[in-house]
Amino acid sequence: MAATARIRGGIGADGPFWDALDAGEFRIARCRGCNEWLMPAHFRCGTCGSWDIGWDEVDATGIIYAWTRNHAVSDVLKERRGALPYVTALVELPQAGGARLPGVIVGDPPNLRIGARVRGTIRPPEERSRGYATMVWQIEDDSAPATRVGETEA
Repeated sequence: MAATARIRGGIGADGPFWDALDAGEFRIARCRGCNEWLMPAHFRCGTCGSWDIGWDEVDATGIIYAWTRNHAVSDVLKERRGALPYVTALVELPQAGGARLPGVIVGDPPNLRIGARVRGTIRPPEERSRGYATMVWQIEDDSAPATRVGETEA
């Protein structure tokens, strides 16, 4: 399958990610040579040099690595003006080697914090996502502390 850049300035290696979301699946690139997770996606593994990249389906759960509340947007994101303010987050995926994926947090949760557990839901394409299917995240009951990649539970 020939990849085309769907995002302006992109190299097209992430085409299967967007195709999977369109199909209602959450897939992350993974090297078949060394099993390294690749996010953002690349055509070639930066760890072992393999060109054999696959797309593994993963559970849409993660941990908030970083977040910000957006109160204004530029013309680049003018489609989001009607949703202000909104929260974007960088979500770490422990089940995908700690790969991190940006996304929008649904609502205005009172328990928003770094380390909160989140569950993703795929939304169909819409105007404010510029015709892309997207993954949005919602904070789960996180009474137990989350363990990030590289950390161990006490």
